[in-house]
Amino acid sequence: MKNTINNGLKAKRIVLLGGSSGIGLATALAAAREGAAIVIVSSSQQRIEDALSILPKNTQGFAADLGEETQVEALFKKIGKFDHLVFTAGDQLKFSELSALNIDEAKKSIHLRFWGSIMAAKYGAPLIRKGGSITLTTGAIGKRPRSGTVVIAGMASAIDGLTRSLAFELAPIRVNAVCVGTVRTNLLANMPEPDREALFNKIGSQLLTGKVGDADDLAEAYVYLMRGGFTTGQVIVADGGSLLV
Repeated sequence: MKNTINNGLKAKRIVLLGGSSGIGLATALAAAREGAAIVIVSSSQQRIEDALSILPKNTQGFAADLGEETQVEALFKKIGKFDHLVFTAGDQLKFSELSALNIDEAKKSIHLRFWGSIMAAKYGAPLIRKGGSITLTTGAIGKRPRSGTVVIAGMASAIDGLTRSLAFELAPIRVNAVCVGTVRTNLLANMPEPDREALFNKIGSQLLTGKVGDADDLAEAYVYLMRGGFTTGQVIVADGGSLLV
């Protein structure tokens, strides 16, 4: 058997779209601990500055609207060659019954998460070095929807299909996704804190893990998919067992 040494993410350059907060920032920190060079992208310059204050000194940060194609194209021209691309960008999650759904708001959310993923793949893939990967983000709600999740579940299911299609389209670049469950991030920051904590506690008590996830829990899945040189076209579920209960 051929004896090879896997150096993981050491000396790899990783671009994280949405890497200034939440799961993206946790993944940036986890990859940096393994010796990777980090590039974070956010629509907010302030969030970039805040993230850079806790990331290694050689980390780069760029501000861009990931829902605007011209900005995405210009962004990757500035970034240049790299090894792994992670897409965790998204706006605050909004639950709504179909009868009360604001279609214009829903279109904006879909545009960023779905079309943003496509644009990132289109302009990022040509810059990915041999052995590199793309990791997208989807949600467990797409596999087990409930009332008020028409848009969220629809987007998640679309990204599942996009992941498999891109794995064919971009091979040998590996393309995978992490399917996340309920996580303590700023995507529910629009809820009052007592309501948010009550929701987390209620959901957590019903999960097999006994708690909702933290961003650090999810970061492990993204790091695995970047390392996993024989894994492509897969959606890895990290949901605390929500699909089983």
